[in-house]
Amino acid sequence: LAKAAHGMADDLLTNTLLTARCPVVFAPAMHTEMWEHPATRENVATLRRRGAIVIEPAVGRLTGVDTGKGRLPDPAAIFETCRRVLARDRATVADLAGRHVVVSAGGTREPLDPVRFLGNRSSGKQGYALAAVAAARGARVTLLAANTELPDPAGVDVVRVSTAVELREAALKAAADADAVVMAAAVADFRPAHYATGKIKKVEGREPAPVALVRNPDILAELSQRRARPGQLVVGFAAETDDVLANGRAKLARKGCDLLVVNEVGERKVFGGDTNEAVVLGADGSDTPVPHGPKEALAEVVWDLVAERLA
Repeated sequence: LAKAAHGMADDLLTNTLLTARCPVVFAPAMHTEMWEHPATRENVATLRRRGAIVIEPAVGRLTGVDTGKGRLPDPAAIFETCRRVLARDRATVADLAGRHVVVSAGGTREPLDPVRFLGNRSSGKQGYALAAVAAARGARVTLLAANTELPDPAGVDVVRVSTAVELREAALKAAADADAVVMAAAVADFRPAHYATGKIKKVEGREPAPVALVRNPDILAELSQRRARPGQLVVGFAAETDDVLANGRAKLARKGCDLLVVNEVGERKVFGGDTNEAVVLGADGSDTPVPHGPKEALAEVVWDLVAERLA
């Protein structure tokens, strides 16, 4: 990394790097202390500014008894990153280089008692696709994962959350230095007003007590109203079951975000699947239809629109 950043070419590999005019992907692996050293961080920042893709190391077992950030990402994940890089147009292969983006994924769960919760069917696949595509386009990515069972995308910092309150705290913290925040997670609108410390028992001959609900914080609206830095972009998702576009436009105005990805959902639509279909509405009055296809394709369109506005 140091040689590449400073143009030192004293062997065949670094000679090749110095002559390369193709996309270059680095997948570093080292001890956590080495990765966090200011010299390494500056070298990585330099390479990213020049358009190189530097995949964030994975977190896990290193050498000996050491555990931390610095593990080589899974080879299959590195392959997917390279595939995405090669699939992109040369001019935009690293159009998010030097940017920090935050993506939320999955669905929040609001506990009722130690074994039960209120939740939804979100798998997190769309949010994970957004994170993986952003990393392949050169961004530093923070992924806020809510109750997903998916493998971590290569080159992405994953922060795990469960409830809407936890997601809000993590989102506000991660957004502090982010250029763009994409809230793809399905956040519960309500949570039980009271949490039972013991499992709620069934009593023969008696109906269960009603479950009182209270509102969860509106994370998307708060992020839109409290921009952490000038020029920060906020993207929301709207899962609708009827009057999709009308409800989407109303939500866009109500939330105050820059872009809103609107799609129709149902038991057999979108949730848990590998494909999606949507319309991306812009606060500037624009609308960009995305035909039915892989969730990765929708992610590419979203980042195209974000990159345009950041530029």
